[in-house]
Order: sequence, then structure tokens, then C-alpha cells
Amino acid sequence: MIPESDKQRVADAIRAAEAKTMGEIYCVVAQYASRYPLAPFAWASVFALLIPLWAIMLTDESAGRIYVVQLAGFAFALAFFSLPRLRIHLVPRAIQRARAHLTAMRQFAAQGLHKSRERTGVLIFAAQAERYATVIADEGIHQKVDPETWNGAIDVLIAAIKDGRPGDGFVGAVERCGAVLAEHFPRPPGAVQPKELPDKLVEI
Repeated sequence: MIPESDKQRVADAIRAAEAKTMGEIYCVVAQYASRYPLAPFAWASVFALLIPLWAIMLTDESAGRIYVVQLAGFAFALAFFSLPRLRIHLVPRAIQRARAHLTAMRQFAAQGLHKSRERTGVLIFAAQAERYATVIADEGIHQKVDPETWNGAIDVLIAAIKDGRPGDGFVGAVERCGAVLAEHFPRPPGAVQPKELPDKLVEI
């Protein structure tokens, strides 16, 4: 999804941001938040259910023949609606956002951001197909930083994804999140924080 050169730029941006803060930044990008396996079946079923109505109105075929046509129609529609580029458009936007948010929360836990010593982990997550992005901050940050503070970073990331520049989006989001963390959780001069999370962009 993202060239290695862009991944390196994101990693460099994370290191630069973390040099000024006691916070930890981690980035995850998903091509799809979900494969939505039930969506093609639902739409193919609706298509197949409409076939007998039109067949009865427009033809004098027997029930057996109509049933065979209905099964064939379902199989054709299922294959058509299962095309990856089409499937995402069959899912209501609200469901896409809910599934993407759930995937982000799962990644926050799976990558261990809740296990940092100071509870200052931040996840920057994006699902490309859903054009969804979010920033999830751990408990230590959430107590001091209003969730709306991250909106600028989210807007930058979503705009870049829509423009086909996810690498630029993550770099911009990291820089904005780093500025917020540096303001609320600055690194004291000479302070050394154990490295608990790798500086990289992970694809799932």
C-alpha cells in the first residue's frame, strides 16, 4: 500500500516528534477495515428475490424454470457484488465508520499501546478503503488533552488519503500529534525514556 521510502519518512517523523516528548507514537494503516463478507450475499439475495416477480409478469415460464433462473441470478449477482472495488460501495457509510473505528481500537490493544509505563501511547490509524482516520490516545494523555485536539491531524491524514498520498498524510499527522504531545508532555532536558514501541508505520 505504501512505498518503503514513505515508510522511512514516517519513521523519521516519529523519531523527530518523540525527541521532544515523553509520549509514544505508533502508526497503523489498513487497506480495508473489514472485507464485509456478508454484503455481497445480502445484495445478491435482494437481486434474486426480484427475479420471480419480473419473470411471472413478463413470461409464462414454469415455476421450475423460474427457480433455476433465480438460482443462476443469485450466483451471477454474488460473483459481481463480490468484486473488491465494488464491495466497499455496498456497505452504508455509517457501518464503514463503525467497523473502521472498531479495527482501530483493536489495533490499539494488539500493538500494546496501553502498556506503556506512563500511559502516553498514541495510535494514528487509517483505513484506506473506508477513507477513515482516527487518533486514539491512552489514558495518561486523554486526561489532559481534549479528543477534539487531534482533529487537525485526522483532517490532514484523511485529505492525503483521498488524494492518494497516504505517506504525506501520516507524516503530517505525526508532526501535529508530536506538537500536541510536546506541549503537554515535554521531554525534560537530559531525560531518557526507554523505547517501548518501534518507530514505524505498520500495514495490516
